[in-house]
Amino acid sequence: MVQKYQSPVRVYKYPFELVMAAYERRFPTCPQIPVFVGCEVLADETSEDGAHHKKERRCKLLVEAPYLIKKIIGVDFVYFIQKNCLDRRQRVLHIEAYNETFSSRVEVMERCKYFVHPENSEWTCFEQSASLDIKSFFGFENSMEKLAMKQYTQNISKGKEIIEHFVNELKAEGITDVPRWEEPEEIICEEEENEEEQEDDQRTVNCSADFALGASASNLNSSSMSGKQASSPLSTDAGFQLDSEYIQRYLGELSLVQESCLVQLRKWVADLQKGKVLSDSTLLRFLRARDFNVEKAREMLSASLLWRKKHQVDKILSEYQTPSVVRDYFPGGWHHHDKDGRPLYLLRLGQMDVKGLYKAIGEEGLLQLTLHVCEEGLQLMDEATRIQGHPVSTWSMLVDLEGLNMRHLWRPGVRALLRIIEIVEANYPETMGRVLIIRAPRVFPILWTLVSTFIHENTRSKFFFYGGNDYQGPGGLVDYIPEDFVPDFLGGPCRTMVQEGGLVPKSLYMTESELEKEGCPLTEDSIYHSISLGKGQVHEVLITNDDPGSVITWDFDVMRQDIMFTVYRTHMPITHHSSSGPLQAFQQMNPLALDPEHRSALDKNWKEGKEYFRVEIPIICHDGESVQGSHVTSHVGTYVLQWKFHCSHQLDLLDTFTAPKAQVMYYHEKLRSADYRGSMSSLQSGHSGFSALSTRSVTSSCPSR
Repeated sequence: MVQKYQSPVRVYKYPFELVMAAYERRFPTCPQIPVFVGCEVLADETSEDGAHHKKERRCKLLVEAPYLIKKIIGVDFVYFIQKNCLDRRQRVLHIEAYNETFSSRVEVMERCKYFVHPENSEWTCFEQSASLDIKSFFGFENSMEKLAMKQYTQNISKGKEIIEHFVNELKAEGITDVPRWEEPEEIICEEEENEEEQEDDQRTVNCSADFALGASASNLNSSSMSGKQASSPLSTDAGFQLDSEYIQRYLGELSLVQESCLVQLRKWVADLQKGKVLSDSTLLRFLRARDFNVEKAREMLSASLLWRKKHQVDKILSEYQTPSVVRDYFPGGWHHHDKDGRPLYLLRLGQMDVKGLYKAIGEEGLLQLTLHVCEEGLQLMDEATRIQGHPVSTWSMLVDLEGLNMRHLWRPGVRALLRIIEIVEANYPETMGRVLIIRAPRVFPILWTLVSTFIHENTRSKFFFYGGNDYQGPGGLVDYIPEDFVPDFLGGPCRTMVQEGGLVPKSLYMTESELEKEGCPLTEDSIYHSISLGKGQVHEVLITNDDPGSVITWDFDVMRQDIMFTVYRTHMPITHHSSSGPLQAFQQMNPLALDPEHRSALDKNWKEGKEYFRVEIPIICHDGESVQGSHVTSHVGTYVLQWKFHCSHQLDLLDTFTAPKAQVMYYHEKLRSADYRGSMSSLQSGHSGFSALSTRSVTSSCPSR
């Protein structure tokens, strides 16, 4: 496999001629590069006018390899051929070097270039690229690849220091300026005569061209130049590579290999986008997401670019109109910055009406809101980088979970959340610097179990958890957020503009048909079941449990009338199946319940506390209410989720047949004990101040809806 290296541009703030004088002092030996032990000149040619100078050297390098490898290959030195082409007229030096030793087994090719900075004629730029192809090397191919690249990058890192050393040496000798090469007088005279003839011929052409094209030509030229300037942070030359000082200032510390990967990806994007280059911080995020594997980063970035184009994401900041329901009821917003200078986003998730927002703006509306936040985050990071004088490549998030309960596990909302996480992970990688989760209640591990598998491992490692009031005092929020910026709703002095949230009024909901048109129907055959219950009728779901410690969760909406919901447990497993699928017994709770859907598994001769047990307190839920809950199992056996028609007043016989039936839409799930315990242990290990989460049953509530 061929290994390649492409350096960013290094800038010497000295004239080209002075740098060339310093460069020549590196020969025939250079104490600053111990492996370079000598060279001989093979050819030395200068043109008659002195503008072009070609020199070829045979360089001797010490083999820095383990003793065993040196003994096997049988040499202590290797030789390279170096060819230099200096063009004093254009002020550029091209260098090409390749190995002479072991050339049939190893191919090393290096190309370097010194040239005048395109924006400052008194500065000099240097860039280099190299490739290494080890075809066969006595069985040590992999070892030699690593050794060679390590040695090569070490030498590169010394390159700028060496030039600086020799420039200072020249200055110490009183040489601070080296005259530029000038054209000989006879050549200048000839060129002037040729230029006058060309100008006479061109005047006629220009008159006709100006008459035909008019002012549009100048407009075209100006727009073309502005496009070129936008393509590079340093110059109007679209091919100009990144400057190392620019990388330090705006991107941070990168290894030489990481710099090379960034330059390679940047060049690929420039070619793909026809000169339009994405921000370097964006390219770096995709590289980090793929551990600086250029091919994988390119594949990920390519998919993201197509996604952005398809969904017009680049227009979100300018065109997105925040819905009024989001302005009034979405409890999230930007809030100053953390101690590392990262933009800080606050989300009071426990006060968020997930179902209400979902029904008011739909899944697509929630996605658009999230993308707008992400795009704002990118913009704020760029602003922070400019203002603070150091790279800010991520943002932080503070999530307050006070008020979180099982209603936040409403299945369509969780499904929408998982989809949004997947989209954000794919298109905004490595943007999250830290996530502070505070006031986490006992129910939180269930939600974490559902969503954590969709979050990349690198991102999960950035989560810090606090239970109860652990976020207060030393070791809490003040370790990450300036004390002056701690939000007022957490006892801090800083007022926030974040809404308190609350229940979204039903009057703001979209209709069912509008939701379906938005692509987010509330009923799905594979998830939700719909049942009807008349007087005295029950519907039960039986769950066989052989895994004590597992968690049973439920989520249902009462679409009409009132119902009573209870959870039971029996000693023995119930193994009879009904035609409708759920495990059922054949004992009927009421003579009117003749169909299998409404049979109860609890034998009328059984006694509570002996053959079966009530494990959750019965709750009465009214028309329009939504209920979410969970139960941590403690025994092997059968657990029974029971919905029963409920009426607060006595019905006569006629009412029994004419009264409208109750209607319930429900979903249930069982989470394995290993997953549940794993989520708690991961939370507890995430921060030393995180209080232990109880595994006791969480009693569900019926929020007024």
